[in-house]
Amino acid sequence: MVKIGGASGFWGDSMTGVLQLVKEPGIQFITFDYLAELTMSLLATARSKNPELGYCPDFVELAMKFTLPMIKEKGIRIVSNAGGINPHGCAKALQALLDLMKIDLKIAVVAGDDLTGRQEEFRAQGATDMTSGAAMPAKLVSANAYLGAFPVAAALDAGADIVITGRTVDSALPLGILIHAFGWKANDFDKLAMGSLAGHLIECGAQATGGLFTDWKDVPGWANIGYPVLECEADGRFAVTKPKGTGGLVSVPVLSEQMLYEIGDPGNYVLPDVVCDFTQVRITQVGLADDHRVAVEGAKGKPPTPHYKVCATYVDGYRCVANLSIVGEDAVAKARRTGETIFERTRGLLKMLGMPDYTRTQIDVLGEEPDFGPNARVHHDLRETVVRLAACHPVKQALELFARELAPAGTSYAPGTTGSLSSGRPSVSPRVRLFSFLVPRDSVQVELTVADQTIGYEAPAVETQTANKSPSLAASAAIGAGTLTGAMREVKLIDIAHGRSGDKADTSNIGIIARKPELVDALRSVLTETAVRKHLGHYVKGSIRIYEVPGIGAFNIVAEQALDGGGLSSLRADPLGKAMAQILLTMPVSVPANLLQ
Repeated sequence: MVKIGGASGFWGDSMTGVLQLVKEPGIQFITFDYLAELTMSLLATARSKNPELGYCPDFVELAMKFTLPMIKEKGIRIVSNAGGINPHGCAKALQALLDLMKIDLKIAVVAGDDLTGRQEEFRAQGATDMTSGAAMPAKLVSANAYLGAFPVAAALDAGADIVITGRTVDSALPLGILIHAFGWKANDFDKLAMGSLAGHLIECGAQATGGLFTDWKDVPGWANIGYPVLECEADGRFAVTKPKGTGGLVSVPVLSEQMLYEIGDPGNYVLPDVVCDFTQVRITQVGLADDHRVAVEGAKGKPPTPHYKVCATYVDGYRCVANLSIVGEDAVAKARRTGETIFERTRGLLKMLGMPDYTRTQIDVLGEEPDFGPNARVHHDLRETVVRLAACHPVKQALELFARELAPAGTSYAPGTTGSLSSGRPSVSPRVRLFSFLVPRDSVQVELTVADQTIGYEAPAVETQTANKSPSLAASAAIGAGTLTGAMREVKLIDIAHGRSGDKADTSNIGIIARKPELVDALRSVLTETAVRKHLGHYVKGSIRIYEVPGIGAFNIVAEQALDGGGLSSLRADPLGKAMAQILLTMPVSVPANLLQ
């Protein structure tokens, strides 16, 4: 058995994860996942200002600084994608810390994912955005291929104590460990799919142990929530648990939510090393619920595709977001008029100065339920609120003018305007947008160094094939209705299902899991494209596809053009789609009354 801890789910996660896991009995490996598409945008911006940056400094300055002595003492090996777009810079900073602390550990760097500078080569090959089909922008700030797990395994095979990667797929960090530990081959597709699922479940840290769980009231001990631990077998089966004495909850519904988090077609989940079929995965509680141990099996694998996905970023003007608090009677009306006035005034000033109009603007009055669109409840009697103003413009100086014109609201407009929620003026930042495209696998050459020595790496030979597409459920309310009999009762979707949502650029996916097997037919009946669009159509501008995941009694909803561009290009308060499931779970549905007992 191999025991792996997942200490970080994103750049900015708590350092309590690694502090727990270094003390976990029998722990052999700890992974740190820092990268998301939004993170790559931030790191690209940082590197553009200082070429020494571009990695996640928290890994070195917090996680490693306070745990290296115990890591060395216990022989724990570390794998992290903290290198971002500058993995060698991250390794250099970590080596300086090791030298300062007089600790001898061997660092490996997995690079080669950075394709910045090869833009014209890929443009000549006809690369377009893999979702929208748009042409490649004139200038890319960064371009990084999503590497797989075999380079990580090779680094561990070479004796590395700490492996730092660039843009390696999140789930490939644990998978690389398992390939190293068990000697899995490139054509062991079912094992690779299981290892990928194991990595996927822990890649977001405490989301596997009760974080963001629909039934949040059932999750104890948030302040000391446990971080996930994998116990993996050579045949691919594994269990998920957490350190004893920590808070949180490891249960079948929690892991079911996390399995569907940020995936598309669950029957053809494309990763660099394998195309995964998660539709028949089985998740079962081991022992008593208080044991916080869940067993997972049943993922199947197929050959990978002949391409790597590349996440590129480019700058499309500038953006600025501001918040003003408003107190008193008619707070909602005062807030909206304040926002409209600020944009009216600044538009006049821009015109006077010979500048073009804003590219886009947005006004949200918090408490007015803007995320719920036409399904919002009326709250015009609020006596406290916040007006959130967001704007884009091609010229930075135009948004600096906008930022200056917020202060007059304190003396010129509504009574009870108490000021900005942040000190000083809001900052103006580049509007960084994502552009994702595919490149042939042989156009990416992995570079592997161990203890500053370059070692040869040759990708394992493997057959490839184009991924299939699973059929989505038809947009008909009649599906499954034949099995629904008896008196019907209207409830909210949350009464019969759990849900979790996330993002991939401008696409949001929403996993919906039946609270008990008897409710699956009811969910199949009510989760139609028509019903989902009626509830989320104010946000979703593209297609809606619904896939069934029978192994866990669930459905995965994939909504395109749903996040206003997503990440740093979005003007929404929820650019990552975290609230999409919460919105959908308020949808009224009719189900047989006998199923609600």
